[in-house]
Amino acid sequence: MQETHGASRQLSRTQRAMSAPFLLWGGLFLISGFALYWIGILISLVRIVLQLGPAAYDWNQKVIWYSGFPTTLGVILCAVDLIFMLGRKRRSARWVEGNEAGELQPSPVTVVLTAYNDENAIGAAVKDFLQHAFVKRVIVVSNNSSDLTMERAAEAGAIVYNETKPGYGQCVYRCYQEALNCPDAEIIVLCEGDCTFRARDIDKFLSYLPHAEIVNGTRIVEQLRAYDTQLNTFMYYGNFFVGKLLEIKHLGHGTFTDVGTTYKMLRRDALERLLPYLNPKVNLEFNAYFLDTALRTGTIVVECPITFHPRVGVSKGGNVNTRRAAAVGLRMMKGIFFGWPGDAH
Repeated sequence: MQETHGASRQLSRTQRAMSAPFLLWGGLFLISGFALYWIGILISLVRIVLQLGPAAYDWNQKVIWYSGFPTTLGVILCAVDLIFMLGRKRRSARWVEGNEAGELQPSPVTVVLTAYNDENAIGAAVKDFLQHAFVKRVIVVSNNSSDLTMERAAEAGAIVYNETKPGYGQCVYRCYQEALNCPDAEIIVLCEGDCTFRARDIDKFLSYLPHAEIVNGTRIVEQLRAYDTQLNTFMYYGNFFVGKLLEIKHLGHGTFTDVGTTYKMLRRDALERLLPYLNPKVNLEFNAYFLDTALRTGTIVVECPITFHPRVGVSKGGNVNTRRAAAVGLRMMKGIFFGWPGDAH
């Protein structure tokens, strides 16, 4: 198998310095500088309209003048990253021709589904995945569901567990643990049990897997999204924006457009390396946290376009409404910029 730069590999001080996200911070300083400048322009208009005195004029000039500091710093950081560091960053591990020596097909696929009060959807979701030719088993982890989710999943043929610790991160972490408890689970698929995704997209994931350790589904392709999903326009472009922040942070390591999707395929060895780095207490922003951690530890991640369908039942995650989605998005951005709870950098 070709060499991978996994979580177990220690980076030197020089390597860590050369991988610093200067472009990400440069962009933040640029935005701050431009925002401060336009605030100064707005103050100028107010000052002229209200005919304020010299003191207001001096204060106004200082606001505009000092906006140049973050702007200049931002330009310098962006230039350093793009001119001096990008070439080295792009030398990260990649399997352009495919990792033939580590080819996993036709190894059986283990599917793990998160579920929370999904009794109306979980049965159909389990049956859909079990009918796929490559799927050997479906594991459902209920996160303290108060309805008949566990019973419906078992009736449909799933192996069922209940995670008593509340939170999406706790549920996903338990899913990964149960998948790794299966000795023959070389290919693991994480998904939700609400019927928003389809088992047939496993074929797409498998076609990308020779080139990656994790294949992350992306819902960004407009033609592959149903009209009436819970992902409204604000959430759609907000998710895309955060995906680009992640891409800028890990410049040269991949292209990312969807940090919120719950549908992904993983190689067993990659998940075994990553699991000790993950903090299950991270909640609804866990998928962005997972990708950020994978990239930070050198795991090869590739995106794959997938279909996205209306969910069955009521959403309980970050897509309940725009306000909640915005709060989750802000926590994702905070994690990307300043680190996640429990991070050991």
